[in-house]
Amino acid sequence: MTKRKLKVLFLCTDNAHRSQMAEGWARYLKSDVLEPYSAGIEPSGVDPFAVKVLAEVGVDISRQSSKHVYDLHVIYDYIFWVSSSAVESCPLFPGSASITFLCFENPSKLAAALDTEEEKLKCYRRVRDQIKKLIKTFPEALQKH
Repeated sequence: MTKRKLKVLFLCTDNAHRSQMAEGWARYLKSDVLEPYSAGIEPSGVDPFAVKVLAEVGVDISRQSSKHVYDLHVIYDYIFWVSSSAVESCPLFPGSASITFLCFENPSKLAAALDTEEEKLKCYRRVRDQIKKLIKTFPEALQKH
């Protein structure tokens, strides 16, 4: 008998980098147990730097799109806020999903004051690696949330 995959939503303001990276990592590392989604409150398109730093480690998110949270009609098992800026705009979700606030740093804001592309990419890589570290603990760590 096949066990049902857990439906997980990674949510942030613009669904451009952190939530996109989390969806990509979850699909890449845990597709056997997770059905990942990402969305935002004000979707603004997938950040090319997020696509680039994930491609560096073999994760392709180039076909993912930036989506509004209300465009997805899914009953989730777990919802993870990956940014702090939109927490006050948290929508209501049907069902009994566990909602957790993870709040990773915004790589585009970290990179904004930097001059070179390489310096900017270092910010994205750091957040990429932090997200990977978390996703690797799923689904076991989900029981704690």
